[in-house]
Amino acid sequence: MVATRALDLVEGDDPLPQSADVVVIGAGIIGVSAAYHLAKAGHAVALLEKGVVAGEQSSRNWGWCRTMNRDEREIPLMQHSQTLWDTLPEEIGAEMGFRRAGLVYVTKDPAQLADWESWIEKTRPYQVGARVIDAAEARRLAPCPGEDWLGGVISPRDGRAEPALAAPALARAARARGATLHQNCAVRGLDTTGGRISGVFTEKGFIRTRAVVLAAGAWASMFLRRHGVDMPQSSVHSTIFATTPGPRVSEGPIYTPEVILTPLLDGGYLVAAKARGRLELTPAGIRYARQFLPSLRKNWKLVELRFGRSFFEGPDAWHGKWSFDQPTVFERMRVLEARPKASIVQPALDAIAAAFPQLAELKPARLWAGWIDSTPDAVPVISPVASLPGMVVAAGFSGHGFGIGPGAGRLAADLATGAPPVVDPAAFALSRFHDGSRLRAPAGI
Repeated sequence: MVATRALDLVEGDDPLPQSADVVVIGAGIIGVSAAYHLAKAGHAVALLEKGVVAGEQSSRNWGWCRTMNRDEREIPLMQHSQTLWDTLPEEIGAEMGFRRAGLVYVTKDPAQLADWESWIEKTRPYQVGARVIDAAEARRLAPCPGEDWLGGVISPRDGRAEPALAAPALARAARARGATLHQNCAVRGLDTTGGRISGVFTEKGFIRTRAVVLAAGAWASMFLRRHGVDMPQSSVHSTIFATTPGPRVSEGPIYTPEVILTPLLDGGYLVAAKARGRLELTPAGIRYARQFLPSLRKNWKLVELRFGRSFFEGPDAWHGKWSFDQPTVFERMRVLEARPKASIVQPALDAIAAAFPQLAELKPARLWAGWIDSTPDAVPVISPVASLPGMVVAAGFSGHGFGIGPGAGRLAADLATGAPPVVDPAAFALSRFHDGSRLRAPAGI
């Protein structure tokens, strides 16, 4: 078994442009989508990445493109993303791995089933197309001979894409439209003139610009604090693995209480086991403890608290007020790595074999881990920053940013250029964490 995930590497550009209409910081799925839509609209765009395209969260996720069980505030943007997942592969002439194959959740727990039923009823005005399934249909859609499912839900319009392919494909498309891509090029900080952004300092030089999209994932809060902007953000460690090819039990992802399967194009599966995510004590966690406490209370069974390396290094550590003319943590940590929890693999394979006997011969092929950046209400920030004109933040996607990424990048591009926003951005405003708005604690997957 290889301790890494697959990743499609992308050719970059050199040297840096002297100026750009918009600079995008971070080349994950949201950043490359923003760059693509900006370039498509005719703007001069520089896409800057301290490591490589999709080097962090965007290549380490489940690949789900779902509306099901999202916070209802995200649904209009997710529906736009579904349209983009449908149309982008043909538009850019590249495989992104998207298959609108549906998504099935099954359970034996009446309370969990009631929660799903409540979500379907609450979101009926959005016409998402999800519906409750009875025990017989659950057994057909999640063919587990040894399991006596009570029921579940199916979301036929949802689907899956390939994390290893999607962001790299869109990055190439952005370059083809005229954007420049600069990898291994950390942004150290921002220049301002009269209180407004006027440029970015990078390890390779300075770029003049009046607009920045910060799509820096888990690094966003730390970067913003250096510029006097407060955004509560915390990260959770999670491990998944990919298997060797095996029989196809479903074309779409299946969620069961013990194990979660997502089919891959190579015939294998992405596997997420029922295991608690690791939440490490960090300076950022202490700083934002009050805002995250309601979420932690509601979901304490889903996480384990630990003390680890992230207290001293990484985006949640203390970095103070660094200089823009000296190397920074962004250069020292090109890729935010996480040590995978190998102990989950065999129990997950045992659970698969027990539930799906036809998959008993699956073997682990690749194992990896990642850090999931979250906000206190698990809803992302896609928002201008009132105190820093020219800045648009697109971060805090809380473990479900991959599927909504194409639309989120489009919305960030609209906000950066003053174009009519593709959806109402009010629900994603950064100000909700500071203006007394009542925040709702998230509830699992």
